[in-house]
Amino acid sequence: MLDKVPGLPFRQIIKHKSIQNFIFLAVIQASNILISLISMPLLISSIGVDQFGLVNLALSVIMLGNILVGFGYNLSGPRDVAIHHKDKVMLSHLVSNIIYSKVMMAAVAALIIFIAIIGFDFFEEYQMILAFSVLLLFSEAIMPLWFFQGLEKMKLISIANVFSKLLFLMGIVLFIHSPEASIWVNFLLGGTALSVNILLLVYIHYEMEILFYKPKFFQIYFSLKRNVLLLLSNFATHISINSGLIILSFFSAAEDLGMYSLAERIVMILRIFPSLIVQAIYPNAARKHQEGIHSFINFARKIYGWSILLGFVISLVTYFIAPFIVFFLSKSDLPPAVMYLKILSFIPFLACLNIANILMLLVTDQKDLLFKSSWITCLYMLGSSLILTDKFGTVGLCYALLSTEIIVFIISTIILYTKHSVITFRLYNFK
Repeated sequence: MLDKVPGLPFRQIIKHKSIQNFIFLAVIQASNILISLISMPLLISSIGVDQFGLVNLALSVIMLGNILVGFGYNLSGPRDVAIHHKDKVMLSHLVSNIIYSKVMMAAVAALIIFIAIIGFDFFEEYQMILAFSVLLLFSEAIMPLWFFQGLEKMKLISIANVFSKLLFLMGIVLFIHSPEASIWVNFLLGGTALSVNILLLVYIHYEMEILFYKPKFFQIYFSLKRNVLLLLSNFATHISINSGLIILSFFSAAEDLGMYSLAERIVMILRIFPSLIVQAIYPNAARKHQEGIHSFINFARKIYGWSILLGFVISLVTYFIAPFIVFFLSKSDLPPAVMYLKILSFIPFLACLNIANILMLLVTDQKDLLFKSSWITCLYMLGSSLILTDKFGTVGLCYALLSTEIIVFIISTIILYTKHSVITFRLYNFK
């Protein structure tokens, strides 16, 4: 079904820009996870379990707000930069429009949070923590990850990300010593990220000769309007991936929620793999598509084959070592958690099946098709999860999440076929 990939020397493989993109994106994710694991015991010992929980609740609200701030530019930005990577004038327009648009959305998200706190007295237990957390919205707004991703120059931003996380860790050690200091935790995280992101923008301006200017209102409006469907697609994807625990909370006791949460966290980390693949090869794939459909198809099929193989290996290994993983993280034997992890372990592999479809939708700029696919999948996930969890408990939810990955692949393939039947057949080699 898939073309064979010829053998390449290891050094040549490592030098490939898409491979380097993947490696540096993986470094960013790995450093985020590692710093989170290191900071967790430090924060719990300093501010206590209760305040630590409230800090994380505030962070969850901010992460939802960051979807609005991102406004789909994490998908459209790399493609636009990749296509115009040799045109500094066009890049200056792109960077200025996107940065100003995201800062505007950060201001809107911050205003919504403050209105909810002051006007409606929402988030009663952690209002001050959340208020100080809004700085994270603005650090997200000016983070130029999408720019370096489009240029396939991820080394600098991966180093910058690690540096900002180390500064955050140092700040915890130096300044967070009591429960009263909990309001400063997310502020510290946002402040370190904001400072490093400002330095990256300075580098982009002076070293890469990219000019910044204030766009006219209609330019910002057009830029945001162009990305509305991507924003809504991101919301649907967020709901599909992250609402399982919320649904389970209506049906299960706290103990079972903890068992499932442990398994889900492990799988969600592994599920990053297909996302990293798409992010890493997306800029190169966009350029290949500009060169011609034949060049894009050959490139996509080779990457797709390797992705499925590696995804299957990851899932299979996770399945067999599930008891060890659960014991290592919990320091005890938890048979229900092991069972849930074994079922969910095939999610990374199933998610890899849809890599080619997502890539095709992105490089052809089919926002409407991506929107339809995302929301149909979201509705299926919510419906199947509620029904199966009600009938079969946590195991039912696990199988609902597995089936969602299959359904999104089927739906995306059908939707692509209705718009690009010939290319879809060529992509999957149906001849």
